[in-house]
Amino acid sequence: MTDRRKLTAAALLAGSILLCGSPPARSESGHAAFYHSGRTASGERSGPHELTAAHRTLPFGTKVLVTNVGNGRSVIVRINDRGPFGRGRIIDVSTAAARQLGMIASGTARVTVERQ
Repeated sequence: MTDRRKLTAAALLAGSILLCGSPPARSESGHAAFYHSGRTASGERSGPHELTAAHRTLPFGTKVLVTNVGNGRSVIVRINDRGPFGRGRIIDVSTAAARQLGMIASGTARVTVERQ
């Protein structure tokens, strides 16, 4: 391999590492809360019947499986907002998702979040 080809290959590899970075974690655990409808960081209006969520870093449109560790109930939501901003939380889910997870009464739940 010539020096020019080696340099080009190295530059392409470095560029792909910079663009992609390390892959995000496939799953995480922590606390979730729920929010009411309104304007989201993605520009959408979130309604009370939509299965959506807010996450700090996952790209908008990403679908995740959220499971309530306490009761085993799960729901798939689409990330369309940023947050949560409450200390110790990893995700905020819509009212509809909270209802399916069985966390309306408590307001929060310990959950796992897995990318789909």
